[in-house]
Amino acid sequence: MKEAWTQRLLQSVSGFRNKRRPVWLWLPVLLLVVLSCLPIFYIVMRASEVGWEKAIGLIFRARVYELLINTVKLAFTVTLVSVLIGVTTAWFVERTRIPGRKMWNVVVTLPFAVPAFVSSYSWISIYSGFEGFGGAVLVLALSSYPLVHLPVAAALRGMDPALEEISRSLGYSRMQTFFKVTLPHLRPALLGGAILIALHMLAEFGALAFLNYDTFTTAIFDQYNVAFNSASAAMLSLVLLVLCLVILGLELLIRGKAKYASVGKGTPRKRELISLGWMAIPALIGFTVLAVLAVGVPLGTITYWLLTGTSAGFDFPEVFSSLFSTLAFGAGGSIVTILFAFPLVILAIRYRGLFSTLSDRLPYFIHSLPGLVIGLAMVSFAVRYAFPLYQTAPLLLIGYAVLFLPLAQSSIRGAMEQVPKQLEEVAGSLGKNPLTVFFKVTLPLVAPGVGAGLSLVFLEVMKELTATLLLRPTGVDTLAVKIWEHTSNAEFAASAPYAALLILISGLPVYLLTMRSFTQKKEG
Repeated sequence: MKEAWTQRLLQSVSGFRNKRRPVWLWLPVLLLVVLSCLPIFYIVMRASEVGWEKAIGLIFRARVYELLINTVKLAFTVTLVSVLIGVTTAWFVERTRIPGRKMWNVVVTLPFAVPAFVSSYSWISIYSGFEGFGGAVLVLALSSYPLVHLPVAAALRGMDPALEEISRSLGYSRMQTFFKVTLPHLRPALLGGAILIALHMLAEFGALAFLNYDTFTTAIFDQYNVAFNSASAAMLSLVLLVLCLVILGLELLIRGKAKYASVGKGTPRKRELISLGWMAIPALIGFTVLAVLAVGVPLGTITYWLLTGTSAGFDFPEVFSSLFSTLAFGAGGSIVTILFAFPLVILAIRYRGLFSTLSDRLPYFIHSLPGLVIGLAMVSFAVRYAFPLYQTAPLLLIGYAVLFLPLAQSSIRGAMEQVPKQLEEVAGSLGKNPLTVFFKVTLPLVAPGVGAGLSLVFLEVMKELTATLLLRPTGVDTLAVKIWEHTSNAEFAASAPYAALLILISGLPVYLLTMRSFTQKKEG
């Protein structure tokens, strides 16, 4: 009797496993694919209006070659420096007895709360000599390395301590163990952070505009807003798309087919931390210098401008109006992005196939496009086919979702891959429909990843500038927009209240992300 019931259950599970993709999954994914393709359609449409002969002439010219060198050099250097900083800080926080470990874990993630364009104007207002390649690498690396620190720190916490202990017992030094055992197991997390940084460098605008360093993004902005040359801008965008494809291809090649998951975590046990001894002093000096450069300089500069100049007579109702708009767009944009990301991740993990794979990679491809191109594509679509959406909040929220979907994807995917598929299959075999299984089984298990995704997207939406400039409703300003307007006119004191508020509220999601990591550590 028991064997017959077991066989029947297995047959039911097998039937549940082989069901086709449910409509509630592929319909929103299909809608997302269409929305994500709008920027590509827009670029191709603009490029096709030029004609092949002129298009080739616009692409193969000295200016494009110069922009290509500048963009690749910046993306490679900033990614490399960010990886070195992020891996180093994560290792010290997670593997050593450095004094004040918990405090430093919070401090090294705080640069995430400081928008890159705020940091850039802080450095420029101190000394104009920070303009150019060196200043761009300094500012952007200090703003980006938390994207490596956070996932690498999580990967270090999740590693089985026995792996490193066995290596040490075989006679390998700590350095050899790190490169032969630890670093290979960090590769997925490290690559995930690195690819986000590299793609973000392709799309970065605000900081580079202040630092006077030309890349494809700044050139595209100039062509659209200064020269009014949409054909040239479209050609530059096409080159940027090809560059993005190259980066994604390299990432897949480096990632390879290696697998790092363990069959089981076993019994949790406390990891033995490394005593630094005399090395504690240089380590503390390094962490202090990093905190001063990444957080101290922007905060100090903003404080200085708050206390001097014209900021004392500023219109505070306008400040709080911008604050309210920023919070509202941040909350709305993060929720819409998560709603799009959920079916995309489930489809990619539970219903693998060509459509699922292409849909899963498309947002990373679009993420490399400047917010300006995304905004122009949305404006063009609304004016031609959905005019009631033009300059409305819903269109802006859709633009945010298209821009920042990879952040939500990576957070949810990390949690989703740890959910045993058998739990969902058994629930389905007991007569529960897919939606019920999702809300009763899957969602509670991936809630931490959802929270991390919401925090990351909320943070990025509040700091977003170029798409917001184009898509925001008439008469509505965000803190980032007001900072841009004032700093573009060298009104540093006038922009200080907005910058201070933006950093203050951006600190909340950073704090939540940091506290979540320590909660996981205690539970482990």
